[in-house]
Amino acid sequence: MSVRLALIGLGDIGLGAHLPAVLRSTEAEIVVAADLDARRREQAKELLAGKARVVDDPWPVLAEAGVRGIVLATPPWVTPRLAVRALRADLYVLAEKPLATSSADAAVYRELTGPQRGRLQAGLTYRHDPAIARLREWIVSGVLGEPLMARAHIYDEPLDRADQEHLDRIRATLEHGSPVTHEGSHVFDWLAHLFGGPAEKVEGGWQVRTDPDWPRANLAGARLRYPGGATALVEFGWLVEALPRCEITVLGPRGLATLDGRTFTLELATATERRTVRFPGERMERSFDRQLSRFAALARGETPAAEPSLEDGLSALATSERVAACAEGVAA
Repeated sequence: MSVRLALIGLGDIGLGAHLPAVLRSTEAEIVVAADLDARRREQAKELLAGKARVVDDPWPVLAEAGVRGIVLATPPWVTPRLAVRALRADLYVLAEKPLATSSADAAVYRELTGPQRGRLQAGLTYRHDPAIARLREWIVSGVLGEPLMARAHIYDEPLDRADQEHLDRIRATLEHGSPVTHEGSHVFDWLAHLFGGPAEKVEGGWQVRTDPDWPRANLAGARLRYPGGATALVEFGWLVEALPRCEITVLGPRGLATLDGRTFTLELATATERRTVRFPGERMERSFDRQLSRFAALARGETPAAEPSLEDGLSALATSERVAACAEGVAA
C-alpha cells in the first residue's frame, strides 16, 4: 500500500532530498505540499507536475486528501508546534532534525501521550546508512579493541559571499543556535548508537567566531565521555571559505576505522589488513530512501516503533545543547 503523505516545508532539504526520495519510492506518494513562500510553491508545482495539491496552508485539505503521514522539512524553531498538531490529529510524522532549537522549546513534546509520541520518527537520516551499521559491527565485535577514541570533524555550509540567499539562510539559522545544535543532532545520534548510549560527561569546550558580524561563534567543539570508557573529540564549523576534511575516525588499540563524511566510504586499518568498504549508490539518496521506507512501514503499522524515535531525537538535541553550553563556558 502506498502511504499518502504531505510535505510541509519546500526549502532545500524538502525539495532537494525528501521529495526526490518520495518520487523514487513505490511505498509512498506526496498528495499535499505546503510552504508559505510563493516562489517555493511554484518550484514544487513544477517538480510535482500535477501529482499533488500545492498550498500555503495544508491543514484544511489533509483529511480530504487522505493523508496518513506528514514529512516536516521545516526550521527547528517551527517544527515542534507543527509536529504536535499533526500527532494530535492521529497522523504519523517524519520530522527533520533537530526537533527543536533547545530542550526548553522541545518540552511541548512531553505533553503528548505515549501513542502520539510513538508516531514520530526523528529525521536523523544518516542513521539509516549501511556504513553506520558496518562501523557499529566493527566496534561491537571488538575489531578495533578497547578503549576507543573517536574524532568527529564536521564542517559544512562554506562561506560564499556571492551567494546571498545561502548566506542569509545560514545566518538566520546561526541566530537560533550554534552549528553544534544543528549538525550535532546527526553526530551525537551516531555516537550514542555506536557506543551504547548518550554521552555521560561533556568537558573541554571551546568556540571561535571567525567574523564579528556572525550572530555567534561559527566554530565549536568539546570532549565527550561515553558508556564503556569511549572518548570522543568533536568539532563543528560553518561559514569559512575553505572547509577542513569532514570525517569521523574511531581508534582502538587494535585498529583504526575512518568514515568519510561526504561519501560514507569506510576504511579499516589493522596490523594485518587494510580494507575499504563502499556501498552502492550515493550516500544522500540511499539514506533518504531507507529513511522513507522505514517511515512508510511505520505509517502502515508494520513496525512497532519509530527508528530513530522521538526519544532518540531529543537525546541528540540534549547532547548538542550540553556541548554548545560547554563551548560557551557554561557548566554542562
